[in-house]
Amino acid sequence: MITVKARAVDGPDKGFRADEIKRRDLDAQDVLIEIKYAGICHSDIHIAHGDWGEVTYPLVPGHEIAGVVTDVGQEVTKYKVGDRVGVGCMVDSCGECVNCSKDEEQYCLKGHVPTYAGVDKYGEPTQGGYSTHIVVTEDFVVSIPDNLPLDAAAPLLCAGITTYSPLNHWEAGPGKKIAVVGMGGLGHMAVKIAHAMGAEVTVLSQSLKKKEDGLAFGAHHYYATSDPETFTKLAGSFDLIINTVSANIDINAYFSLLALDGTLVNVGAPAEPLSVNVFTLIPHRRSFAGSMIGGIRETQEMLDFCAEHDIMPNIEVISADQIDKAYERVLASDVKYRFVIDTSTM
Repeated sequence: MITVKARAVDGPDKGFRADEIKRRDLDAQDVLIEIKYAGICHSDIHIAHGDWGEVTYPLVPGHEIAGVVTDVGQEVTKYKVGDRVGVGCMVDSCGECVNCSKDEEQYCLKGHVPTYAGVDKYGEPTQGGYSTHIVVTEDFVVSIPDNLPLDAAAPLLCAGITTYSPLNHWEAGPGKKIAVVGMGGLGHMAVKIAHAMGAEVTVLSQSLKKKEDGLAFGAHHYYATSDPETFTKLAGSFDLIINTVSANIDINAYFSLLALDGTLVNVGAPAEPLSVNVFTLIPHRRSFAGSMIGGIRETQEMLDFCAEHDIMPNIEVISADQIDKAYERVLASDVKYRFVIDTSTM
């Protein structure tokens, strides 16, 4: 076993503390990664606080991981020592079901193994990227292009793929009108990616305080949802709406903004159920969908796309001792737009 430094939390109302955790010795197809940076995702906060169900503590969150390979198992063929690599929200799947065979491991019928707060094939709890090293099977590691700095690349492993995947699946591109609800960690990536795909992009945010940023990121239009006139003016406008908000909003009001055959996709995951009025969907053949992360193939495709189009998240790098404060600021929407932990401060 390999002992590594980490930051762990012991309960929903506890702060983070310094800890040491064990990583397994390398199997034949495993890769040992020295983590350089780990992004802070809103999902980390939900899980650390127990918002989405029972959690086994102590917990080391983190599924936006960027680092360097420091050792490989004897049968590893995809990576070598020194390679720049990333790990996202999952570290394994059954590899045999119909979804895994289609490179959609995130929808594994037996359940993929999450990077943290899960149980691996050895029966051990998984612990995430708020740590100095991680061991992952090579099939769940992705290559980070050389022109993407590791600190900026880290959030792409969740915020990037979570927004790229639905934009890709619902074919955002020239001639498509796309709305992004929320201008946080996910939302600002959705704007940048949709713009690079060639779509006409509109931001729907609670206020106009981030309008200048939104337009700089590539949005063509920016509206405040606190203004009732927004919903009147934009009724029936959009082919696709990506809702990045992890809160219980009036989803039916946003359905009214969809054009004929339009789709609203939820990537934000509020702890409370959303109330849907089907009569906001039926009259215009509208659809309400959900989307997770992408599979490993699509995640690599996203990284290559971001490298090609020079797309990177706006980040604020913090030390390991600032995680609690960062969580508070995320909940207060006081970050532009993603916190990234420098794991050398562990």
